[in-house]
Amino acid sequence: MGIWRSVSVLFLGFLLLNLSVARFVVEKNSFRVISPDSIKGTHDSAIGNFGIPQYGGSMAGTVVYPKENRKGCQGFDESGISFKSKPGALPSFVLVDRGDCFFALKVWNAQNAGASAVLVADNIEEALITMDTPEEDRQSAKYIENITIPSALIEKSFGEKLKKALNSGEMVNVNLDWREAVPHPDDRVEYELWTNSNDECGFKCDMLMEFVKDFKGAAQILEKGGYTQFTPHYITWYCPQAFTISKQCKSQCINHGRYCAPDPEQDFSRGYEGKDVVLENLRQLCVFRVANESKKPWVWWDYVTDFQIRCPMKEKKYNKDCAENVIKSLGLDLKSIEKCMGDSNADSDNPVLKEEQDAQVGKGTRGDVTILPTLVVNNRQYRGKLEKGAVLKAICAGFEETTEPAVCLSGEVETNECLNNNGGCWQDKAANVTACKDTFRGRVCECPLVDGVQFKGDGYSNCQASGPGRCKVNNGGCWHETRDGHSYSACLDVASVFGDSPCKCPLGFKGDGVKSCEDVDECKEKKACQCSECSCKNTWGSYDCSCSGDLLYIRDHDTCISKRGTEVKSAWAAVWVILLGLAIAAGGAYMVYKYRLRSYMDSEIRAIMAQYMPLDSQAEVVNHVSDDRA
Repeated sequence: MGIWRSVSVLFLGFLLLNLSVARFVVEKNSFRVISPDSIKGTHDSAIGNFGIPQYGGSMAGTVVYPKENRKGCQGFDESGISFKSKPGALPSFVLVDRGDCFFALKVWNAQNAGASAVLVADNIEEALITMDTPEEDRQSAKYIENITIPSALIEKSFGEKLKKALNSGEMVNVNLDWREAVPHPDDRVEYELWTNSNDECGFKCDMLMEFVKDFKGAAQILEKGGYTQFTPHYITWYCPQAFTISKQCKSQCINHGRYCAPDPEQDFSRGYEGKDVVLENLRQLCVFRVANESKKPWVWWDYVTDFQIRCPMKEKKYNKDCAENVIKSLGLDLKSIEKCMGDSNADSDNPVLKEEQDAQVGKGTRGDVTILPTLVVNNRQYRGKLEKGAVLKAICAGFEETTEPAVCLSGEVETNECLNNNGGCWQDKAANVTACKDTFRGRVCECPLVDGVQFKGDGYSNCQASGPGRCKVNNGGCWHETRDGHSYSACLDVASVFGDSPCKCPLGFKGDGVKSCEDVDECKEKKACQCSECSCKNTWGSYDCSCSGDLLYIRDHDTCISKRGTEVKSAWAAVWVILLGLAIAAGGAYMVYKYRLRSYMDSEIRAIMAQYMPLDSQAEVVNHVSDDRA
């Protein structure tokens, strides 16, 4: 009884801490009745805290209310009941009544019988509550971890309406919608995990440790890419003032009863104490803070997974020395972490743990954190199985539509609606271009951008390439054909500039320019070869003209001339070219002659002048005159 009294004292402390503002928020999804008309409408339903809710998506199904075992506390196979839907039919949503057994057991039994989802009708008139898993039940843990379908609790009055419609023989078609269960305001998701370093608290601790190891890779990819902002949190309790000197509080708390955790083994006489858990929780918080300051917040995932593996309680390694070895192996600053942790014996507040206690209190749309573990996505508490795929769905549902990272569009997380009938969007199979764009919440029909060319249209029935370069993409959807080495296209790159049709048959063709362009027979329509000596032959896309006898056809003038006259003209042209060349050569020789003559005369004149007017610095210059005198 001592341990339970101790836990009660600590829990009382938590209640006193939050008494004035405590509130638990029930997370809901939309439940819409499509038919019959008598109960058609939208209602709220509370998301079960187990199984896998389809965050970001929706499910359509038909409600089934069993004739026997209506509370679902026994296996339906014992009564030979099956909820498996036939090919082509909608999935079965099994309606069961609340009472006599755990919520999770009802869902498990229905899942085994082929149900796609379970609706639990409340048995009392009250506000919706959250269906949670049994506390510390090893037998139930065996099936809880294998529940993979979603479940929801509905109000008693609404459940009675469903039963009445089903009992009267009407088919009840409904839609469970989780698309707005998580806010999705922008292209970054903020999420937090309320966790614990204790690995000896039973099924939930085992589940949490397994999740952290499995989710580590995806979490680090999202964080390194800047897609998410993750923050870990740790729940702490405190001892009321009257009990701070008690043995229980001293063994379970630090800082004189301010921050406490239950005894891990629930036995004060052996094993670890609650304060050991509080100190490791504080260390893990400081690891995150130091890693975050160094711009590497994702290192927290490395630390907690390594600590779980290297420092388990079962092997008596859950201690400071082991933790510091992990810190050193990851290259973290041990002194900064120790400074962050502060003095656990001080009779004063610890700033880090005080922030954690304050954060436990709900703010805005988020309720108080009272369950461990708890995941909060965009300030909305996650409900369902803490499993990699399920959690990734919830996080991906928090991105604004079309901004999801690639990891959210993988087959592991969501179904690509574009794969089925192209999502009902426009498609050009020839060019392998589609307007269907996959997003986490479903497809959108949006004309694409291909190789720098923007398509425009409604995205459903029509998309056309527009602007410069449009003809590079499947000829802009216009007619084109190649024959005998000649290619023609009806695509106009400048169509939008001149206001023309984007497809116009080229010269020599006629048609709509989209589906066909037919060759024009210029000869038959007398559009070519009009001279009297000409004969016309039609070709694909053009024509050929020829002249009789020795005549040569000149296409630009549409006339025939004599080949002999042409030859004479060509000969004279050659003669004139030769004469012109000789003239240029003669002119060049004459210029050279004049240049050399002028140079010779200049030198003679300088020599004569030097004899009659010699310069002081100039030696006598030999010249032809002095030579003659000699």
